[in-house]
Amino acid sequence: MTELKQSYFFESLSDEQLRQIGTFSKKVRYPKGRILFYEKEPTKSLVLLIEGSIKIYKIDLKNNEVVLGHFKAPSLIAEMATLEGIPYPASAVFETDGAVIMIDFEQFKKEFLNDPAISFNFIKSLSKKIKRLENLISLNIVLDSTARLAKYIYDHEDALSSLKNYELAHDLHMTPETLSRTLKKLSVLQLLERQPSGYRVVNREGLKVLFE
Repeated sequence: MTELKQSYFFESLSDEQLRQIGTFSKKVRYPKGRILFYEKEPTKSLVLLIEGSIKIYKIDLKNNEVVLGHFKAPSLIAEMATLEGIPYPASAVFETDGAVIMIDFEQFKKEFLNDPAISFNFIKSLSKKIKRLENLISLNIVLDSTARLAKYIYDHEDALSSLKNYELAHDLHMTPETLSRTLKKLSVLQLLERQPSGYRVVNREGLKVLFE
């Protein structure tokens, strides 16, 4: 499976090892809007996103959707839950047409998890997810709306062009009206510039000052 080479997780493996993984893996395509997995479903496979992007989310007690993150290919998805053998802690839906490689985890664990390079890559991948979680906590609990938007744009500059305003507001847990006011504020501060197609960043370091 040559697609496995897209991910740093498998880049140290030989062609023979990749062929071996291919014997207990399958490639699955999904259309935009299709659920990859639901919260509390059992984990059976190591999931590698190789095409498209997905959104990870939870539903709160008031039936509101809480976005935990967006992932673009190539990326491992929910590897901590898979490694620990626990149900998925959140749901995942495709934001675009895409594809994943499903790797039978029991077979993978038996044949590859004792490889030091693979174990180290698991640690690297989990470390990245912990950092994302820390950023999510900071973004939604510690920062006010202006600092929250500034940090989000600083970390995900392409969101200004790839997400519609209502999607951006949803991710930041703001009302569209609050988002609109805050975007205008950042424009007045000459950190963003309004264009016919939306906003673009003109002062990244200025954005950083607002949330550090």
